[in-house]
Amino acid sequence: MNFDQRLKKIISRHNEINNQLIDPEISSDDRVRLSKEYAELSPIIEVASALERMRGEMSDLSSIIVDSDTDQEFRELAETEFLQLKRDEPGLQQRVQSLLLPRDRDDEKNVIIEVRAGTGGEEAALFASDLFRMYQRYAESHSWRFEVLHFSETGLGGFKEASASINGRGVFARLKFESGVHRVQRVPKTEASGRVHTSAATVAVLPEAEEVDIEIDDKDLRIDVFRASGPGGQSVNTTDSAVRITHIPTGVVVSQQDEKSQHKNKAKAMRIMRARLYEQKRAAQAEERAATRRSQVGSGDRSERVRTYNFPQGRITDHRINSSEFDMDKMLRGELLDPFIDELLANDQANKLAELY
Repeated sequence: MNFDQRLKKIISRHNEINNQLIDPEISSDDRVRLSKEYAELSPIIEVASALERMRGEMSDLSSIIVDSDTDQEFRELAETEFLQLKRDEPGLQQRVQSLLLPRDRDDEKNVIIEVRAGTGGEEAALFASDLFRMYQRYAESHSWRFEVLHFSETGLGGFKEASASINGRGVFARLKFESGVHRVQRVPKTEASGRVHTSAATVAVLPEAEEVDIEIDDKDLRIDVFRASGPGGQSVNTTDSAVRITHIPTGVVVSQQDEKSQHKNKAKAMRIMRARLYEQKRAAQAEERAATRRSQVGSGDRSERVRTYNFPQGRITDHRINSSEFDMDKMLRGELLDPFIDELLANDQANKLAELY
């Protein structure tokens, strides 16, 4: 189905809904459902109408230009207006195309972000802590609420793993492309000879799921409680407040011990569990949709390297869009994330358009 066919189909559906909404016998449930769909289609219709008016004006101007009875001055004026509209038309058509793209229903969700040290030992843990704080600063710059859920610290202040919830408008839409392997090239603090080492950390951005998004049967969960302990194994609590939840069908395990209350630890662990299971469901659906076109666009697997942070050169490179920025300090303050995210979103939109037409 080409662009004009898709547009005609949506305009027809918009008109159909309008006729149904003015029917006095429509049920209240149908009215709510149709009103929502009508509101979702209205922005497309508004821009599409502007495009249709522009094309009508271009057709009228074209008739004036080719009319032998048109005087020269009027013809030149019509040609100037026609050329201006012709320049503006692709931009307006692109706006309509972007509105026609299927929306990710999870874009407005809050997220749980998990950062884990990968290959590289202590240096990887230090890099993981840098990334975690980078996302914290980025969240603060967007006035999003950043709540640390869990972190496991190493002796030098690095993070073996850390997780947080980020709440705000459109959080998942902005952060979903951060998932993957982030690689760092720098001289570790523990390196006496000054050699550059390569380490890595993994980032997972999970849309936070509500109970209606993912159903978890209590009988599928094994919940163990134990005494929380700090670095080196020393006890940090004299009661069995730590919680480990295992989802038996999938083997997903979540442990939580940061709170002194067993109830609070269980609630936090269930938030993370729900998000991980929901992401598995999303991944399975995405895999099914992508099966027929993987050879053309790559696997998109989370394990693929997404970005490299080269400290000696002060260069950050995103490998998915082959784009680089140069200011490591600004990057780690979260101030250079938006240029990468904007380009990744544009690239994703272009890929979706290629799928449609």
